[in-house]
Amino acid sequence: MGQSTLLIKNIKEAYLQQGVVKNVSIITENGKITRIFKQEELSDFSFDGKVIDAKNELILLPGFIDAHIHGGYGVDVMDATPEALQTLADKLPSEGTTSYLATTITQSDEEISNALKNVAAWTAGEQKKGADLVGVHLEGPFVEVSKAGAQPKKHITEPDLDKFMTWQEDANRQIRTITMAPEHDKTGEFIKTLYKSGVNVSAGHTNASFGQVKDAVKLGVRQLTHLCNAMNGIHHRDIGAVGAAFQLKDLRAELISDGIHVVPEMLQLIFDNVGSDRIIMITDSMRAKGLEDGDYELGGQPVKVKNGQATLDNGSLAGSILKMIDAVKIMLKLDGVEIEDIVKMTAENPAKQVGIFDRKGSIDAGKDADFVLLNDEMNIVYTICRGKVAYQK
Repeated sequence: MGQSTLLIKNIKEAYLQQGVVKNVSIITENGKITRIFKQEELSDFSFDGKVIDAKNELILLPGFIDAHIHGGYGVDVMDATPEALQTLADKLPSEGTTSYLATTITQSDEEISNALKNVAAWTAGEQKKGADLVGVHLEGPFVEVSKAGAQPKKHITEPDLDKFMTWQEDANRQIRTITMAPEHDKTGEFIKTLYKSGVNVSAGHTNASFGQVKDAVKLGVRQLTHLCNAMNGIHHRDIGAVGAAFQLKDLRAELISDGIHVVPEMLQLIFDNVGSDRIIMITDSMRAKGLEDGDYELGGQPVKVKNGQATLDNGSLAGSILKMIDAVKIMLKLDGVEIEDIVKMTAENPAKQVGIFDRKGSIDAGKDADFVLLNDEMNIVYTICRGKVAYQK
């Protein structure tokens, strides 16, 4: 064993794929988990790689996967520069995020194309340190104008299969999720074709009724984008897209659990009715995350950030400045939410939803060594990305 190996010993509790195990140690080699064993077996062999001693004080969770993030720390995916992606790779581990979907916004065809080509070039390069870019979330431009939220209205357009296929090529086939308004796919061909090709089709920025969402699920929609935000709420004569999350078990639902986009009482209602098997916690964060209050931009629109809120001039929320670890702490304040639920909502569900659960989303031998080590206050002490320490408190 050499320097590409890591031993994490004396872990108080590890949230493994097969369940919670106390007093364990883990060995990783070349970025993969190779061995998980009980403490008492530790004396059986010598080890010459890097060692982290959790001192029976730290708990180990799978690294968080942020399936909807536009940017943070002064950069945005739409900057279309390697520097922007490098900044996200470097900074996201500080909030426990070990993998993410680079998320675009409604813009001109050329700007979307440039952002996708930048992702393709980035992922085709050498293995990077830090958070792993595991694909693209194409948010827009095929959305509903009346539910635009922070999506620039002038670039919103009808679903176009040829355009999508061109963008998929630009991205080197890495678009894993698309947010679109299903009511605009009049023939159903767009959703059906994308679903068959393995793309996770998510209904969002939509005015769809419950019936329209139900029909879209038959075609292949399997997710709702930032549940409650930029969609119909529950009404007693039409339970809309939010009600669809409660009723339709084929749907997983993204959730921005900052207490601003969705108030704590609604977070509780969603947890009680949708459950941790179908919630995907996201940040939907923008450039200003990790920075001071002030003036920023999103999709070419001015954004004011004050007291934890990012808003456009018209008062619409413009993404968030939420960090994943803060979302976790907010969810843990709800009744009935346990750490096992957090593991599902931050790691297992997003990995399953975009087809990477074979290598991400849980702690098991053979999978990527993506971990968060936390203390009893749920503060991050270490974040490990593919077997390397990417953040240390």
